[in-house]
Amino acid sequence: MSYVYRSIGRSNSRRRLAPRFQKPANKGEYIDPIRFVKKAVALTKEEVFVPKHQFADFKVSPLLHANIAAKGITTPSPIQDQSIPEGLAGRDVIGVANTGTGKTIAFAIPMLNKIIANPGHERALIMAPTRELATQIQDEFKSLAKGSGLYGALLIGGDPIPKQLKQLDRHPSIVIGTPGRINDHLNRSTLDLSSFTLLCLDEVDRMLDMGFIDAIRTILRHMPAERQSFFFTATLDEAVSRLIWDFAHDPVTVSVKTGDTTDLVDQDVIRYSGRADRLQKLCDLLQTADKTLIFDETQRSVERLANELQSRGFMVDSLHGGKSQSQRTRAMNNFRKNDVNVLIATDVAARGLDISDISHVINFQPPKTYDAYVHRIGRAGRAGRTGHAFTFVEA
Repeated sequence: MSYVYRSIGRSNSRRRLAPRFQKPANKGEYIDPIRFVKKAVALTKEEVFVPKHQFADFKVSPLLHANIAAKGITTPSPIQDQSIPEGLAGRDVIGVANTGTGKTIAFAIPMLNKIIANPGHERALIMAPTRELATQIQDEFKSLAKGSGLYGALLIGGDPIPKQLKQLDRHPSIVIGTPGRINDHLNRSTLDLSSFTLLCLDEVDRMLDMGFIDAIRTILRHMPAERQSFFFTATLDEAVSRLIWDFAHDPVTVSVKTGDTTDLVDQDVIRYSGRADRLQKLCDLLQTADKTLIFDETQRSVERLANELQSRGFMVDSLHGGKSQSQRTRAMNNFRKNDVNVLIATDVAARGLDISDISHVINFQPPKTYDAYVHRIGRAGRAGRTGHAFTFVEA
């Protein structure tokens, strides 16, 4: 029986505020343009990773071994090499690693192995900060669990409530979603977490940045105290540490972070004078760039820029929170499959966009914070490749 996943969506019930009650736009922090200029750091021979294990060494289900081999991967990344043995041993794991380092496989293999070994007795909840990251986690689980007969639910926006209820009625072994949507189902009493014995919070720092702290704490209080937990984060500040240690049980910390996400990204600024000059310089840059992710500030500006570039002959798609889930998925797939080589997005894509062959990130509009800048340009320079980032700055 094949592995099946169903999407569980979210309705948009937010009311639009009248203009006179709208909050003023957040202008963000001042970022000195010099911080947007940095050469990539080349790996030295001493920094080349030598793993202790091969995937064939891990004592997991034959089905998992077969699916791992089918994916064509034999050598674990640093986070996988150190986290998977601890996870298979039943330990709680805190993983500190840059984005693009293979964290999903690091928690997926121990979780799936436990579920396959104890069918009907182990269930897993995985939380991620964005729809896009949750969807990518789902895809990874689906490929690793192919042929297992397991069912999963993806709790993100886009599908009607009746469809959500129908899928939850199947008692999925794996539930993946964002904290807001998961909490919605708890409030509706349509999701019971009392039998979920496995937990993963992916990109914990980003979820806290997005204001999900209360939702996460509520969700975790609905789960059994006796469980195995995985926490993955790029930063381990006080707020992240406090959340993890409140809910972890004698965890082992695996830290393989080797510097900033930006270390493998060549960074520079492009100075412009006026709207026409900015647009022309963008077009000139795109003539020589490969697979490019462009960040703009608002949904309207993203669509305006996409239309302008399409009129000039570029293969472009757009991604932002104003699109339906099916539109967002289609845009991601078009970009991933190279049906388009330029994707224009708001910061909805700054995290959760795991496409390893993005060569260029362009900040057509500078981000509001330097942390946002780091997350944006971290979409390039993945899987050991050198990326390029350009930030437009008015002269």
